[in-house]
Amino acid sequence: MTTSVGPLLRSWRERRGISQLELAGRADSSARHISFVETGRSRPSEEMVVRLAERLDVPVRDRNALLLAAGYAPRYPHTPLDAPQMAALREGLERLLAAYEPYPALVVDGTYTVVAANRGIAVLLDGLPEHLLAPPLNAMRITLHPEGLAPRIQNLTEWRGHLLAQMERQVALARSEQLRALYEEVAAYPVEGHSDPMGPTYAADPAASPLALPLRIVHEGQLLSFVSTIATFNTPMDVTVAELAIETLLPADPATAKYLRSLGA
Repeated sequence: MTTSVGPLLRSWRERRGISQLELAGRADSSARHISFVETGRSRPSEEMVVRLAERLDVPVRDRNALLLAAGYAPRYPHTPLDAPQMAALREGLERLLAAYEPYPALVVDGTYTVVAANRGIAVLLDGLPEHLLAPPLNAMRITLHPEGLAPRIQNLTEWRGHLLAQMERQVALARSEQLRALYEEVAAYPVEGHSDPMGPTYAADPAASPLALPLRIVHEGQLLSFVSTIATFNTPMDVTVAELAIETLLPADPATAKYLRSLGA
């Protein structure tokens, strides 16, 4: 059944927790007009649909759905990353990842499928079972699976909670059944029997004072500590580009940086 644009816009507005009056102010409109659009008494122009979607921070993929529901053609293409016109983007991402070595960095899409990674990531994945490394790799699955990185993560309880909360926010933001299914899968992974995150074998450096929650992971007997940063593209005009995220793992202490540089050498 086709849904008209009014109820869809109302759903996004309510999801954002703002009133018709507030949305009207953001979109240079009136609360009366917003009300008429939401109830179907007024058909918004194409530009108004785009403006409202922008002010509601609707994901680019869903902006196309709003345009279709209003009777307009989709505005944002969905270009495969391996398409010829994406060559410059792919090359730029590869240069960025290579420049970040020996520190780990990767690029994921909207469902955490890994589309590019550098050798720093390969170091962390060393020794994982083949069924987890078979393409398409999924960053969440590799990290939280009991046969993946989870047993190596010393602060698994904290890190797992952080990742699941991040996914919960994204599921609430984007209407993606694939993302919801992934969340339900990784949230159900068992964590019983995990070692004490502050156990004596890999005690944290007492002098370290992290500015953000660190990822504390063991590699060949060496405790490594990272702070994760995520970058996305500003004002994307393509669904594929809008859903890409570049994650870099910044060494959180000098010992981690020194160890990774020694491996790179």
